[in-house]
Amino acid sequence: MVSMHARSLIFMYRKMSAPKLRLSYFFHGGSWKKGSKDDYRFVGQAFASKGYVTVIANYRLYPEVYFPTFMYDAAQAFVWVHDHINDYSGDTNNIFLAGHSAGAYNAVMLTVNEQYLKEKGGKREWIKGTIGISGPYDFLPFTDPDVISTFSKEKDELTQPIHYVGPNVPPMLLLTGDADEDVYMKNTINIAKKLRDNHDSVTTQIYPGVAHIGIILALAKGFRGKASVLEDISQFVNTQSAK
Repeated sequence: MVSMHARSLIFMYRKMSAPKLRLSYFFHGGSWKKGSKDDYRFVGQAFASKGYVTVIANYRLYPEVYFPTFMYDAAQAFVWVHDHINDYSGDTNNIFLAGHSAGAYNAVMLTVNEQYLKEKGGKREWIKGTIGISGPYDFLPFTDPDVISTFSKEKDELTQPIHYVGPNVPPMLLLTGDADEDVYMKNTINIAKKLRDNHDSVTTQIYPGVAHIGIILALAKGFRGKASVLEDISQFVNTQSAK
């Protein structure tokens, strides 16, 4: 099998005055059973327009693998990015995780549960911040048959990012829409509350009238007026990078 690293897409925007650029590492969505980096070129282009090196990598999907295998794929790719991004003008001190839907789950789970990175030789301290876009973080009980099967190898509570929230979690920006009927905004509200209860830094943004697909399409040229997703992400990244 070709390694996921070899299949990574790297979008970059270079400035002579800024040889080391902030990095966004984005996970695609698709309910852990579909989707590809190739479908998200518009995300890389959006982030590159703000001056960020952006990496979008595939991870193995159900039914080829079950949870938590795809989390180890995500961790392994992140460690590779950290170790090699200097070759692409990226700054290892300013790496941000991001994702939409199932990809937001992956990004947030990597952030709150250190075991995946540790087992692949990485450190949570390498994450400058995490951006979750309409992610499922607290979605028990499972109802979809494929999701039930995807997470069937582990106890239900151990599959939930909210279960692992504790102190010293890197800063998060959690975005959702109040018209999302695929991943309810309670996921964002619930995990944000637990993060705040643990004195972790979290910013939330709920977009009125925005649904599950609309929130990610708001990153695409021609749709950015639908919601301020790109500007909110840019503000978060710039603020955290300055610290």
